[in-house]
Amino acid sequence: MKTIGLLGGMSWESTVHYYQIINREVKKRLGGTHSGKILVNSVDFFEIDQLQHQNKWDDLTKIMIDETKKLVRAGADCIVICTNTMHKMADDIIENISIPLIHIADATAEAIEQVNYHDIALLGTKFTMEQDFYKGRLENLYDLKVVVPNEEDRDEVHDIIYDELVLGIINETSKSKYIEIINKMASDVEGVILGCTEIGMLVKPGDVSLPLFDTTEIHALAAVDFALADD
Repeated sequence: MKTIGLLGGMSWESTVHYYQIINREVKKRLGGTHSGKILVNSVDFFEIDQLQHQNKWDDLTKIMIDETKKLVRAGADCIVICTNTMHKMADDIIENISIPLIHIADATAEAIEQVNYHDIALLGTKFTMEQDFYKGRLENLYDLKVVVPNEEDRDEVHDIIYDELVLGIINETSKSKYIEIINKMASDVEGVILGCTEIGMLVKPGDVSLPLFDTTEIHALAAVDFALADD
């Protein structure tokens, strides 16, 4: 079994789900007392949050590269960044490490391809919904048509993530708002990417009529696939 390196803490509320999903899936596949071989490097999200909203992406890139290298030195066989937004600097990280990075957008796109969907909604932080590093990757590499909410709804989705979900706050009013936003897009798409690793804490399968692609679960399972693959 290979060792998975988790770069987490962004926020820790979702990172804990990565740890749980990986270990449960390894036990499911191997049985007995098996669990995953995992290294976790968990950063202080306060610093990351501040730099994101100050648009200091160069500083964030340096932090992400430095923190990833710690996992490499510790013996990780792959890197899993436990957040969608910080895949903005995934290419820079890949250039600075010698082990594979399992990209969350690639794993998600492959899950969508398995059910032959093409038109897909994307919820996440404003950075993820509005910038090209995520949408562009899905569209250019996987030929998906990605639909995001209107500007007012994007603001609402973003604020709920940073004001509530990263703090572990589950608010029924916010859940209803997310469901309303998804339902607005339902006639134009075949499914919804929960493109922030905390959104799956709020919106569950069955809450809406559309299929949900929970990036936390998809990404964690892709890590297990890598860890248990034959060399």
